[in-house]
Amino acid sequence: MADNSKIRIGDLMVSAGYITEDQLKEALGIQKESGGKRIGQVLLDLGYVTEVQMLSALADRLDVQLIDITAFQIDTDTVKLIPKQLAEQYNMLPIAQENGEVILAVNDPLNLYAIEDIRQTIGMPVRTVLAEENPLKEAINYQYAGIKARMAAENANANTAGMNVDELVIDTSAGADDAPIINLVNSLLDKAFQDNASDVHIEPFETNVMVRMRIDGTLIDYITLQKNVQDSLVARIKIMGDMDIAERRIPQDGHFRVRIQGQIVNIRVNVIPTVFGEKVVMRLIMSAVNIDNNSTFGMTPECYEKFTKMLMSPNGLIYITGPTGSGKSTTLYNALGSLSQKPINISTIEDPVEKNLPRLNQVQVHPTAGLTFEIGLRALMRQDPDVIMVGETRDAETAAISIRAAVTGHLVLSTLHTNDAASTIVRLVDIGAEPYMLSSALVGVVAQRLMRKVCPYCAKPYPLTETQIDFLGHDIPNAKKGTGCGQCHNSGYLGRTAIHEILVVDKTMRKMIAAGAEAEEMKQYAIKNQGMKTLRMAAELLVEQGITSMEELERVAYNDD
Repeated sequence: MADNSKIRIGDLMVSAGYITEDQLKEALGIQKESGGKRIGQVLLDLGYVTEVQMLSALADRLDVQLIDITAFQIDTDTVKLIPKQLAEQYNMLPIAQENGEVILAVNDPLNLYAIEDIRQTIGMPVRTVLAEENPLKEAINYQYAGIKARMAAENANANTAGMNVDELVIDTSAGADDAPIINLVNSLLDKAFQDNASDVHIEPFETNVMVRMRIDGTLIDYITLQKNVQDSLVARIKIMGDMDIAERRIPQDGHFRVRIQGQIVNIRVNVIPTVFGEKVVMRLIMSAVNIDNNSTFGMTPECYEKFTKMLMSPNGLIYITGPTGSGKSTTLYNALGSLSQKPINISTIEDPVEKNLPRLNQVQVHPTAGLTFEIGLRALMRQDPDVIMVGETRDAETAAISIRAAVTGHLVLSTLHTNDAASTIVRLVDIGAEPYMLSSALVGVVAQRLMRKVCPYCAKPYPLTETQIDFLGHDIPNAKKGTGCGQCHNSGYLGRTAIHEILVVDKTMRKMIAAGAEAEEMKQYAIKNQGMKTLRMAAELLVEQGITSMEELERVAYNDD
């Protein structure tokens, strides 16, 4: 240990060939002026070395391993050996046990005092491995968020064992900060935020309660709770969502907002009675969403160009379509945020308002008070709007008013649940829109899907099956597939990206709509004459680039012939 404490980082970088003697002298001068800043940090600030270079040199000098902690299978039981405060204080994390030793991931192997403090806390020998600073910090946050949720679940199970459920409901509603059910709900939300989950499902069964989280579109089993926690947990969530805790026979909707790690998260709650009790789904709506190609609304340059031309139209109707959870709202909000920079009046009618945007007048639907989409949209027409956003076109009346607004000088944006762009037009006619009116109003349709991306930590090339080659009509030699790892919850996928299909309504398309053309006819026209890329074409390109898998293509575009 004594020898390690005398390692001079600057000299080590010179001997490794990463910097010159002159660069070291310059760094030492800056260090002296900075009042004792560490030489390694000075070299990093100057850009003379990278963190990986510095850690590699230290690993060679100390004969320790440099690991990629993002791809390491961390043992949760080992993490529990030290408290979170100690891990955060030293930026060190026990990640596994091997041959009677605890493997300790560190970023600063020369902080011998910290390593010794952790060794004494654990009471076992430790062996250090090196990890980059920020990934190590993220691993610490992620691991302890999971531990917190599981401990809260265990505490809730223990505290409710043998108790009358109604008594615990009273305790939690009183607002005691240390109530086990309150801690459990808070921990579940914190864990969902950490994992970037879109939904938390609390599902009652005959003997227990399952908690699952939807991550990248897939439901992942999380924890199992005892049956006697069920009513207390549901009651707590109902209180937060301003719902009737005494009513257990009918579905209820609620909403609340929480601040998690400095970010405001809107939580939309739905409760529905099942044969074994009430099932709860909490949907997390982030105020800030990370998407690929954010500057182009998550679209390819070609699709973005078509979409922005639509948005430049002074009036007309634009639809964003796709199933629930396909990212329609994110695309709409991006478009409205762009339009709000202009000197125009933008008004929305939504259910619910998922994200508050500056310079927008947003109206929340309230059916029990008489404020429906139709009534709200009629009222907005008298508010001198330039742009109107209708959260969802649900019936003939809403569609008719939207069309009338579009043909009378307003730009109207809305969403619809359809499979592709061309079928949107047929769907609107089916629910009662007049073809001649629709042909005059419609500017274009954007069909959207979210595709899971192959996990980069466990992705491996794999050959397509004969069935898949027949499905495509050709082979893809560069196809990839995730084998499953700790980073992707063993799903093989990590993150999602959007694909789009954009149909532009030109003069010929207007005539086709007015004449009642079939969806397939309009689709083939758009492909041949507008260069429209279908959802399947977009998905194929992602498979060829190794971004997604063939299974995802089959899931998303199976019906796109």
